[in-house]
Amino acid sequence: MLEKIDGIIIKTKDYGETHKLVTIFSNKIGKFNALAKGAKKPKSRMAAVTQPFINARFFVYIGSGLSTIQQGEVLDSFRIIREDIFKTAYVSYMAELTDKLLDAKENDSFLYEQFYQTLLWINNQDEVDIPVIMYELKLYKKAGFAPVLHQCSRCGNQEGLSKFSIREGGMLCQQCAYFDPEAVHISEKLSRLLYLFSEVDLKRIGNIRMKKENVQLIRKILYEYYDQYGGFWIKSRKVLDQLDLFIPNVTNGNSYNE
Repeated sequence: MLEKIDGIIIKTKDYGETHKLVTIFSNKIGKFNALAKGAKKPKSRMAAVTQPFINARFFVYIGSGLSTIQQGEVLDSFRIIREDIFKTAYVSYMAELTDKLLDAKENDSFLYEQFYQTLLWINNQDEVDIPVIMYELKLYKKAGFAPVLHQCSRCGNQEGLSKFSIREGGMLCQQCAYFDPEAVHISEKLSRLLYLFSEVDLKRIGNIRMKKENVQLIRKILYEYYDQYGGFWIKSRKVLDQLDLFIPNVTNGNSYNE
């Protein structure tokens, strides 16, 4: 059956001498693989619509086996992302996480919209870390291993949340902090902000400002949390770790300042 599907290329792989096998994150059928015949030929019309991070409208034969792209139309090339090594690294990380954690052809229009809005944000603004963190938290929830952020993961208390425990799978209140001596201290304000990031639509967030040390703290927590529960090695994270040396002292924006 021929389907019209809007989606974003999250992975490409050479297939034979002239073809490409691409993974598309779509707004209609979720993540799926499709063959783009002749896409490696320089003059092929398929070449333009099968580049990483291209947002396009695809006409695809969807079958029980491998789907085939018949034609496509570029909706947004995200050129700024593709020409910026830092932004490319972050979006590559998002794309790899999405590919590893989502099941094939399981649609989630909200998560797709968050992925698309995050790419728009990164393409158009200087702030990168917080939108990516927001998407990560929603993706962890979809994959079934999101941390408990709105209450104590031990007793359910919603007050005095001051420690994040990798071992206990989320926040701990002051009374339960002794369960994990290695739990990381975070302020109650930062814990509330982390919960907000996990729940709110990116379009509802204004410009964001956070201290560098708090951004790095959240990033460290999420990295270690993923290593404990994620289950897949993420190759693109190594590049991000190297690029962290170049992050400025304060992230840009003017709304949230913790």
